[in-house]
Amino acid sequence: MSGISSSAAAAPGGSPFSFPNPVNDVAARTIAGGVVLLSVLAIALGLEWLVVLIAIGFVLRVTFGPKASPLGQLATRVIVPRLGIPPRPTPGPPKRFAQAIGVAFSVVAAVLLLAFDAGAGWFVLGALALAAFLESALGLCLGCKAFAILIRLGVIPEEVCEACNDIWSRPGVTRPGSDAAAGSA
Repeated sequence: MSGISSSAAAAPGGSPFSFPNPVNDVAARTIAGGVVLLSVLAIALGLEWLVVLIAIGFVLRVTFGPKASPLGQLATRVIVPRLGIPPRPTPGPPKRFAQAIGVAFSVVAAVLLLAFDAGAGWFVLGALALAAFLESALGLCLGCKAFAILIRLGVIPEEVCEACNDIWSRPGVTRPGSDAAAGSA
């Protein structure tokens, strides 16, 4: 097993507002699959209250990491361990940024559904479901791509990029396929 757990421990420092870094990509993609399932269910059955719960889940994950989110806990503690797929570490900051975009989309969808234009709300939720599907099924994180563009444009400091590109040097994190990872499997 690699040096990170499937439950993705909190970032160093112990702050309750920490986000794991690195993140287990298998868990992130599983959570995205849960977002797809919940979003499709909400759209198909017209469950506006479920959109509010989806938004709350995103707020919890971006604020506290997956440890505070019921969907995050289900994915990291129940589903991922049963998949038998070794953890795949990926930088945490782009995933947190993607979760923040999920907050924006889900909150806008909920507000539109509850107060303004239901059709627009379902459309926004559908766009969120599409992005989550791309992450879950194809490993294409649109939020992560936007994060990389913002780094190139200088909107996000380069130090964040350096930290993202250097996850392999962290204590306890081993590169997949390395001798250390193979010996601990």
